Amino acid sequence: MRKIVFLSSVLLVLLLAASVPGDPPAATRGGSPMKKAVKIEMVKDGETLEDKFRILRDLGYDGVELPSPNAWTTEEVVGASKATGLPVHGVVCSEHWKSPLTPPAPAVRARCVAAIREAISDARAYGASSVLVVPAVVNGERPYDEAWRLSRAELLKVVPDAEAAGVDIAFENVWNNFLLSPREAAAFVDSFESDRVGWYLDVGNLVAYGWPEQWIRILGPRVMKVDVKEYSRAKLDREGRWAGFDVLLLEGDCDWPAVMKALRDIGFEGWMTAEIGGGDRAWLVDVASRMDRIRASADGGGPDG
Repeated sequence: MRKIVFLSSVLLVLLLAASVPGDPPAATRGGSPMKKAVKIEMVKDGETLEDKFRILRDLGYDGVELPSPNAWTTEEVVGASKATGLPVHGVVCSEHWKSPLTPPAPAVRARCVAAIREAISDARAYGASSVLVVPAVVNGERPYDEAWRLSRAELLKVVPDAEAAGVDIAFENVWNNFLLSPREAAAFVDSFESDRVGWYLDVGNLVAYGWPEQWIRILGPRVMKVDVKEYSRAKLDREGRWAGFDVLLLEGDCDWPAVMKALRDIGFEGWMTAEIGGGDRAWLVDVASRMDRIRASADGGGPDG
């Protein structure tokens, strides 16, 4: 009799827990310790920011990432997060393309430094743990060695701000002709001698010229967060470089089992954020399902993709 009562009580607790408002649907939770999120720009439904947060929470997302600056007040962002229970896990500095850290003009570099500081302040206010930064842009007018020197000098100005705020600065691998190998990326991170400086690994951005799983193993604990996007080498060959991104998650050439195995091998348990085209609620349901399949795909990947 006691066993029956105990089991009935357990079942009742489980049923009550399953019905808590705002709890992600069981079908979209996934068993990975890695958390799944999207960039807020992907959420096309919802009148207000709180509406958008609630949609994400209802669909089983663990968090969201916002740009800085953005169209909302701090009070709106914090209010939406508290009302829905959906955390803002990260902030993307929006100025690093318009005003990079590497032009010869000090005023341009100063704008980017100010923007990174603003993003750090926003991240702290939101309760976010990181600011994504593109560290440099190299081209015919901005030589590689100068980009390294200038970007480091400017970034050293904001590292103390990040340390004081308890916010990470995470460099993203993008098509900026800078830090083109994982060894070089690791050396750049290490040159700041700060636990608050690390890497924001964009899987899709690497597939055109490398193998993300190799970067993960070399960067190791420097990997702070991961951007999830797909890439097709076949589209690259047929239609050009940017066309490679025009493919659904799991339908390109990213070797997700190998990527996930490498992430688990280095002990990564952080945020994985989709950075792809946005859509309505139905689209976000599909993205969540594909991300869950990615997170569950650690077995079966080859060593080199």
